[in-house]
Amino acid sequence: QVQLVESGGGLVGPGGSLRLSCAPSGYIFGITTMGWYRQPPGKQRELVAAITAGGRTNYADSVKGRFTISRDNAKNTVYLQMNSLKPEDTAVYYCKIESVSMSSWGQGTQVTVSS
Repeated sequence: QVQLVESGGGLVGPGGSLRLSCAPSGYIFGITTMGWYRQPPGKQRELVAAITAGGRTNYADSVKGRFTISRDNAKNTVYLQMNSLKPEDTAVYYCKIESVSMSSWGQGTQVTVSS
């Protein structure tokens, strides 16, 4: 079974930046939408950003203008560039990859924004 491998989380001060990456451990045929979700402590998981196969993007209002999602179709990899981070961005971030035949989640990576 293909697994999604996430990287790039960590501890950063307010106003800082992080870049998350997510790639499958094997080949996935027919990838459609790739996205990032997050789950803050004590809250439900929420959509952060998504990008379709055609490059159309969708962002949560709370991250518009600060976060940028992108994808490398040759590598089946999705990225999330996070700038101007705020303490309220603290959460476990999960990637999700959807294809014509399956949907898979990453294991999650912790992002902590604190001084």
